Amino acid sequence: MAMTDLLSAEDIKKAVGAFTATDSFDHKKFFQMVGLKKKSADDVRKVFHILDKDKSGFIEEEELGFILKGFSPDARDLSAKETKTLMAAGDKDGDGKIGVDEFSTLVAES
Repeated sequence: MAMTDLLSAEDIKKAVGAFTATDSFDHKKFFQMVGLKKKSADDVRKVFHILDKDKSGFIEEEELGFILKGFSPDARDLSAKETKTLMAAGDKDGDGKIGVDEFSTLVAES
């Protein structure tokens, strides 16, 4: 399944384009702009599984740094600061990774 099966290619392009500057990423604005906030819980879970590149059931810090590429292959990587900020926002149980329920909560809180 491709990200564009779930989200509008135009919305993805606009959202990724809005955060091209280093250290400009804001997950709340991004999830709203890309249309994820309006999706069903099932669709949010599907997006999580697309972003979970190693299929471990979690998005680890390394994968999180490439989250924008999960939406658009030519997007930039997050900076270390942005990655740590996103991990802190999403990792509710402090295990150093984001599970599907934590990701769903992160999107819902956006």
